[in-house]
Amino acid sequence: MPSAATHRECLVTGGSGFIGSHLVERLVARGDHVTVVDDLSTGRRSNLAHVDPRAVTFVHSNVSEAIGRFRSGQFAEIYHLAAAVGVRLVIEQPIHTIENNVLETSALLQFAAQAKTPLLLASTSEVYGKGSKTPFAEDDDVVYGPTIYSRWSYACSKAIDEYLALAHHQHHALPVVIVRFFNTVGPRQVGQYGMVLPRFVAAAMANKPLEVHGDGGQSRCFCDVRDVVMVLPKLLATPSCAGRVFNLGHDQPIQIRALAELVRDTLHSKSPVVAVPYEQAFGAGFDDLRDRRPDLSRIRAAVGFKPEIPLVQTIRDIAAELASRSSTPMQVAS
Repeated sequence: MPSAATHRECLVTGGSGFIGSHLVERLVARGDHVTVVDDLSTGRRSNLAHVDPRAVTFVHSNVSEAIGRFRSGQFAEIYHLAAAVGVRLVIEQPIHTIENNVLETSALLQFAAQAKTPLLLASTSEVYGKGSKTPFAEDDDVVYGPTIYSRWSYACSKAIDEYLALAHHQHHALPVVIVRFFNTVGPRQVGQYGMVLPRFVAAAMANKPLEVHGDGGQSRCFCDVRDVVMVLPKLLATPSCAGRVFNLGHDQPIQIRALAELVRDTLHSKSPVVAVPYEQAFGAGFDDLRDRRPDLSRIRAAVGFKPEIPLVQTIRDIAAELASRSSTPMQVAS
């Protein structure tokens, strides 16, 4: 572990979550001490099991309560990843989604602005709403569905977060970078809240049906979390990135039915692929995008981002991680 004279003090909210725990590992590996704030509503303490405990301080709390324990200027960098995650959670708990995303983010931005602490705000491709064109570029207009459907509450809440962050940058000179994640996948992700790839992998390992919502012709781009977290500190450390919004993900699309077949074939599973209507999966009025693909021109120009881990490897690694937590592990072909 580095000496106190050399390491940075970083704050990661949601640091026990899927992306957050991988980011914590990355920061510790470069020599930082990390304070993790997580209410464990969707995160797991076990996600940090492989991190040197001397390099991490864990605070079990929501963000607004936790920052009362910290002093202004205590951290060199802040990464705000705490948020409601997953389509199913958003639909089932809309009040929690909106209040958690907006109120907690507002409190953290005010805290960071006191000392102008560099802050990376995790946003989402959901902000693009129904999308007016493909691929999505950061300055595109957005269109959302009607407020009677909670489906769009997550997108609106994260858009408000972006507005708040950019306002703090403009009025308080807060060096904030906004990152819109596009379907980040990898080990430690769970399918409980509607995440498609770990749901497919778990079903394939058990030779159960792989349920594709709709006709399966909708396409998405999947990027490994280990590629994603490598670039987050670089974005925050690049002065020209402050006050800007960046898409982050892969730009090679795959249809969801093809994804299910790829998972089945990669894991040598006997699972059938079955179609489930959106209404049956999520209730009446659910609205989904046909295609979601990012324009990565901006992030490539800014920091030279280029994802390297192939999707097949991600599938194998998710399966291996799930098998390691199972009492009856499955052999995964190499």
